[in-house]
Amino acid sequence: MKETAKIFDQIVQERRSVRVYDIEAEFDHEAVQRSIERAILAPNSSNMQLWEFYRIKSEEAKKQVAWMCMNQKAAKTAKELVVIVGRRDLWKKRQRALVQEMKRVYPDPYSKQAKRAMNYYENLIPKYYWSDWFGLWGMIKKCIYFFAGLKRPMIRHGNNADLRISVHKSAALAAQNFMMSMKAEGYDTCPMEGMDSLRIKRFLKLPRKAEVVMVIGCGPGAEGGIYSDRFRVPNSEVILEV
Repeated sequence: MKETAKIFDQIVQERRSVRVYDIEAEFDHEAVQRSIERAILAPNSSNMQLWEFYRIKSEEAKKQVAWMCMNQKAAKTAKELVVIVGRRDLWKKRQRALVQEMKRVYPDPYSKQAKRAMNYYENLIPKYYWSDWFGLWGMIKKCIYFFAGLKRPMIRHGNNADLRISVHKSAALAAQNFMMSMKAEGYDTCPMEGMDSLRIKRFLKLPRKAEVVMVIGCGPGAEGGIYSDRFRVPNSEVILEV
């Protein structure tokens, strides 16, 4: 095993969901900034980066968001709270940025690579992310995928629910990067889904289509912050070979 793998294995093994933080211990808030910057390097669907990260730092803001997280100790005692938000509604802005990036990466517009990239971002991405109020386009896409899939492999997702799941999956990948980074920085984290996402959304003044994915508490773990030994079902039940 390479030395880098040993280090990563140690970080993975040591990362636990810590639910109580030491409010008296010192905390490097720049570690949060560094970890978010590492989080946004996570892989994500079509590199659309449909996410935002809100740092809840002030005592008053933390108190309010902790209340919206059902006053969990992981929220009440955290040095900072990071709210991860899915922004499917920003797809047009991200698409335009990626089109410009593809023009930079492939300066020859007639090359095979440029044509493939531009077709993907200028033609396919709008068809995938655009939606109407009644979801009719999503149903049409499902029908197209079904009939096309009778003869060849075909993606099967395309309605509003599928798009939401795709954005949340990408945000979750970034969240894991963030938590691994915080552990490498010497701090602990706890991802929370037990929250009033509507109230948090209003608190952050987010637009209607933005969605709160999760809230992550972070800080130096306190004694007793890990409630029990780690439990995982046997590897044989979840690691399968074909």
